[in-house]
Amino acid sequence: MRFDVLNLILGWTLIALTLPLVLCGLITIWLDDLTLALYAFAVPAAISPTIGILMLSFGTRTDTSERLRDREAFAAVALVWPIAVFIGSLPFWLGGVFVGPFTPDASIADIARGAVNAWFESMSGFTTTGATVISHNMSPNCIPGTTIDCINAQPQGLLIWRSLTQWFGGMGIIMLGMMLLSRIIGGGMALARAELTGPSLSRLRPKLKQTALALWGLYLGLTIIECICLKFIGGMTFFDAVNHALTTMPTGGFSTHDASIGYYDSFIVEFIVVVFMFLAGVNFTLLWMIRDGQYKKAFGDEEFRNYTIYILVAFVTIATVLLASGISFGTAFRDSLFQVVSLGTSTGYASADYMPWPVVTHLIIFILMIVGASAGSTGGGLKLLRVTLAFKVAMRELVRIAQPRKVDRIRMNGEVVERQQIGLIVGMLFVWVGLFGISSIILAIFMPGGSFESITTLVASSLGNTGPALGDYGPTNTWSGLNSGSLLITSILMWFGRLELLTAVILIHPRTWRREKRVQSDRAAIALFRRLMDEKQEKKKQG
Repeated sequence: MRFDVLNLILGWTLIALTLPLVLCGLITIWLDDLTLALYAFAVPAAISPTIGILMLSFGTRTDTSERLRDREAFAAVALVWPIAVFIGSLPFWLGGVFVGPFTPDASIADIARGAVNAWFESMSGFTTTGATVISHNMSPNCIPGTTIDCINAQPQGLLIWRSLTQWFGGMGIIMLGMMLLSRIIGGGMALARAELTGPSLSRLRPKLKQTALALWGLYLGLTIIECICLKFIGGMTFFDAVNHALTTMPTGGFSTHDASIGYYDSFIVEFIVVVFMFLAGVNFTLLWMIRDGQYKKAFGDEEFRNYTIYILVAFVTIATVLLASGISFGTAFRDSLFQVVSLGTSTGYASADYMPWPVVTHLIIFILMIVGASAGSTGGGLKLLRVTLAFKVAMRELVRIAQPRKVDRIRMNGEVVERQQIGLIVGMLFVWVGLFGISSIILAIFMPGGSFESITTLVASSLGNTGPALGDYGPTNTWSGLNSGSLLITSILMWFGRLELLTAVILIHPRTWRREKRVQSDRAAIALFRRLMDEKQEKKKQG
């Protein structure tokens, strides 16, 4: 492991985080007050660049930017998230969203639990999971029996920061680094491979920096368009429109109200959000093609067709079940459409409580949590492309039983998928199943009173970065009922899910951190070559 390369990437990431922290500090001064801004943002805005500068000054070499390899890229991508989450948690803790050191008459135990809550909220934000622990029993800003809407009672500057964690996490901190720091860091393709695990990376421009700029431009443009639609068509306040636009495009799901999108009880608002959630679940390469007018190529994409069919089938099935259970056509259509798109893209907004729905709808919701949206999108889950290719591999093996001599290549959009990519996909699925089983057992130990439905869906929701679960942690409940150990476990699962498992697995493998030993083979070879040349010259002289 080349630790100087890690210091370079992590150092510049910490410096880059300073800008949104300072920006939110200024917004907090404007929307709330100066004292709160200093409490919440002064410390993290000072810590982040200081540590970053120290890492660059004392932990790097003059040739560090030329030494990046895939091993360092994967380790850097995995480490960027917990570092960003730690810095991002400080405003919640110091700013009083949860019990912190500045909360009057707070006990040490409450302050410690507040730190865990802040860490969880930040992890849920940066990984775009959208689960929250902001509740009347956890936030000093909410008075039980008096404060009706606990999330909306939080300082507006901190709600903006909460939404920004999802917006930056959606496209990926590393993608931002590739755009801003590619000349300094170098090795952009290695970072991109680590950030976008699997066959989902497509260059839109000749250089990777230009590709990152194109993706971020598209991402920003769609965010602005949604904000305008929510404000002027949906009738939201400007503050709410900005926050929901910031959390829809990354498929995050943080809302400014306890009731999420259901607070507005507006079909227009729900329809606007559904459109942009659906777009956020599409491979961004295809969205760029549509922008360039390549409609035939974009709409002819096999994964896009499967994605559309997958959403439609889930929507029609749930709507039919709701109709059969006695719910009116309008309500069944509206609620099933919104919840299918929200959960199928791992956004996690709620417009209705789906817990009273028939059990068959819960099974479909569970599948939506696991599968997720398209590869190359901001959605979570296993991704539809990988599930499709795994299904094709399974079908090929079944055909081989009947026709052993038949040669059948796995294809996607008419192109042969390489064995290495297939192996990566199968390996990821295997890791997911194993991690899901082990994590469910561990979480059950920490939740002795939890139901089977609650525990398994909490794990699936965390790994899929979905947000709401089933059982006791459905769309109308926060995750504040979990103890500190359970919150830490689920936050780690969110991190694994955001990294699509394999990057995080590489990080915890001991071989990744093995220091490079000084190898003398090259020097020995050069010395032998020189000795042979000297002997040859001696023979010539003697001859």
